[in-house]
Amino acid sequence: MLTLGIIGFGNMGTGHAKNILAGKCPEIKITAVADLKEARIAEAKKMFAEAGAEMPEFFSSGEELLAAKKCESVIICVPHYGHVPFAVEAFAKGYHVMVEKPAGVCTADVRVMNKAAKESGKVFGMMFNQRTNCVYRKIKEMIDSGELGAMRRFNWIITSWYRPRAYYDSGDWRATWSGEGGGVLLNQCPHQLDLWQWFCGMPRKISANLHFGKWHDIEVEDDVTAYAEYENGATAVFVTSTGDYPGTNRLEITFDKGKLVAEGKNLTLWKLPMAEQEFSAVNEVPFGTPGCEKIAVELDGENPQHPAVLNAFADAVLRGGKLIADGEEGINGLMLSNAMHLSAWTGKPVEFPFDEELFKAELMKRVATSRRKTNVKETFGNTEGTY
Repeated sequence: MLTLGIIGFGNMGTGHAKNILAGKCPEIKITAVADLKEARIAEAKKMFAEAGAEMPEFFSSGEELLAAKKCESVIICVPHYGHVPFAVEAFAKGYHVMVEKPAGVCTADVRVMNKAAKESGKVFGMMFNQRTNCVYRKIKEMIDSGELGAMRRFNWIITSWYRPRAYYDSGDWRATWSGEGGGVLLNQCPHQLDLWQWFCGMPRKISANLHFGKWHDIEVEDDVTAYAEYENGATAVFVTSTGDYPGTNRLEITFDKGKLVAEGKNLTLWKLPMAEQEFSAVNEVPFGTPGCEKIAVELDGENPQHPAVLNAFADAVLRGGKLIADGEEGINGLMLSNAMHLSAWTGKPVEFPFDEELFKAELMKRVATSRRKTNVKETFGNTEGTY
C-alpha cells in the first residue's frame, strides 16, 4: 500500500478522498489530511467515520503534515500559488508528490519545482486526468502513429465553462490576481492546454486577446482568443470563456492526410486517399478535390479520470510503473497560458522561449493592486525565494 497525505481538503482534496474511500484506488491508503479551516477537518473526520475507514492523522497546515512524516506521498490540492512551495518542501523532506493542476502560476517558479523533483529522485506526477479520456487517448495514438501526416491546423473552441456570479462569490481567492493568479486559463483550461501541447508540441510564437472581467465583475480574464504558429507553418486557434451559455467543446485538427474532430464523446476522422500535397501536384481539374472518407473512430469507451491517475502514481512508487503525466510536463501547458497573458499585457506576439521573469514581474504588478489582499506566506506556505 502507498500511504498518502492530502494537503488541502477543499473540492479536489475531498473528491480524491471519496474515490479512495470508495475503493477505486485499492493500493492507496490515506494516513494524513491537512487543511487551514477547522470546518473542513471536521468534514473530513465525518467522511472517514461514515466510510468506516481508519482515521488518518489530521493537521492544521500543510507544513505540519510534512513535518510529521505520517505518509510516504502527498497530493497537493491547495490554491494555485501553494503548489510550488509545498511541492518543493515535500521533495526536500523525501516525499513522492502528486500536484493538482495547474503546475503553478509562473513557469519561472515551476522550474524550481521541477529541479527539486529531479534532485530528490522521488516520483512526481501531475493530475492531468483528461489524458485518460478515451477520445483524447485515441487522438494522441493516431497522431503519434504518423498515419495522418503533419499537422496543418489546430482549432479548439472550449466555452463550456459557464460560471454565474455566485461561483465567483463562493471564495474570496477566486478570480483574483493575488488569490488565483489568473482566470479561465489558469482555473478551467489547464487540462485543455496540457492536451494541446501533448498532441501538437509547443508553438514557436503566440498572440492573444484577453478580456479581463468582460462577463463578470472580476479582475482576471474570462474571455480568450489566441493564435499560435508552429515551425512547420501549422497554426492554432484557441478560444475559451466562462461567459458563454450554452457553450461549445469542439476540437478540430487538420493534417496532410485528413482531419480529426472531437465533440462530446465522439471522434470523427475525414480520411484522404493521399496527402493533399500529392493530390494537388498531379490534379488537372480546376475545382478538383482528393475526396475523403468519413469514419466514426472506434473508441474503447474507457474514461477512468482521477482514480486512474492516482493508481498509476501508486504503481510508479510501488513498482516503477509509468505515470499518466510526469510532473515535469506540467510546465508546458502553463507556458502556453503565461505566454497568452504576456501577449495580452504587452500587446505583442510572444515567441518561445519567452522572458519568464518579465511575465512574473507583470503578474506581481497586478497582484499588488488585487482586490484580495492576502499574506501569501501565511495562506499558502513558506514561499520565500519563490513568491
